[in-house]
Amino acid sequence: MLARSALCPARAFARRHPPAILAPASGSSLPAASFFSTSTRASTLAPQSQPRFFTQHQRFAPSKPSSRNASTAPSAASASSPPAKALTWNDFFALRRTRRRIGQACSGITAVGVTYYGLTFMINNGYDAALSEQLGGFDPMMLMGLSTLGMLAAGWLIGPVFGNQVFNLAYRGVLKEFTAKDSAFFSRVKRHRVDPSVSSLQNPPPDYYGEKIGSVAGYRRWLKDQRAFNLKTGRHQRGQI
Repeated sequence: MLARSALCPARAFARRHPPAILAPASGSSLPAASFFSTSTRASTLAPQSQPRFFTQHQRFAPSKPSSRNASTAPSAASASSPPAKALTWNDFFALRRTRRRIGQACSGITAVGVTYYGLTFMINNGYDAALSEQLGGFDPMMLMGLSTLGMLAAGWLIGPVFGNQVFNLAYRGVLKEFTAKDSAFFSRVKRHRVDPSVSSLQNPPPDYYGEKIGSVAGYRRWLKDQRAFNLKTGRHQRGQI
């Protein structure tokens, strides 16, 4: 009875705790191997999932611009910029015509201004009567008419001076090339123009200063006119050009 009563607590403990759970502590090999295999598998899978997570984020990470692309960007921009356009002869003739028109406009303005202020000054100070008496009783109206013509001519001649200044300010970007081509053009005109000493009323020199030349084609026509004049006067046959 005493032995049976002593084994009852052991049976109750064995029923409450199965042998499979107690196997690792008791030293059995099979349950211990299964226990450690599952734990090692979980431990080996955990580090493998970590790099996969980081590779996905690295794939979508924004790439930084390299220093090489940044260094080549200004050179590509400079290569794409168009070069400065050179002044052609047709452009030169167009600018030359523009300069002549600006000079004519300034001549008209200065002629009117000089005449207005000159006549106003003469009339207000009585110079018209004084000049009429000094000229021996010359008609004052005739004197004022001649003075008006003289003032108009003076103002017209002064106009191109202001016109050239306006042109130089308006086209100062191409002024250097324009001046060089202007001197070269005048040298060609001076070399190929005819001798006016052999001209006459029936055979006047054709455009002696080349003012009517407005293009390259016009310059070629001007050369033909100079040759025709020399052929007509006989200077081309004597070899004097």
